Amino acid sequence: MLAAICKEGGNTMKLFVTRDQGKGTFGGVRFTLDAKVELTPEEANLVKKYKVDKEMLLQREISLFGKKLTFDLTIDSLVRGQTFRCADIGDILATEESVKAACQTFKNYIEVMKGFGGREVLEYV
Repeated sequence: MLAAICKEGGNTMKLFVTRDQGKGTFGGVRFTLDAKVELTPEEANLVKKYKVDKEMLLQREISLFGKKLTFDLTIDSLVRGQTFRCADIGDILATEESVKAACQTFKNYIEVMKGFGGREVLEYV
């Protein structure tokens, strides 16, 4: 299991990633990637308060029996845990990178929600 930690401002959002393999339907190898985010109580309260659980963090197209299917990763599905079926190791790596990017986007949402009512100062040199 791999745990990536998106850490900012003392709060820690944890992303747990598990890679697995098994026998495929036709004798090949089947790969899966499980991803789940663990929130702090403050982060969970912000998600509930601002009702952002249906916000899409990642959209992925997969091909199944010659048909293209679109898969959406939302804040809710990432918090509950999501399993991705991958074709090969390259697909596992690409999916993992996409999930990490989605986690960072989610962390950005959290930071914006925490900042309402406050003021941000940006300095440009």
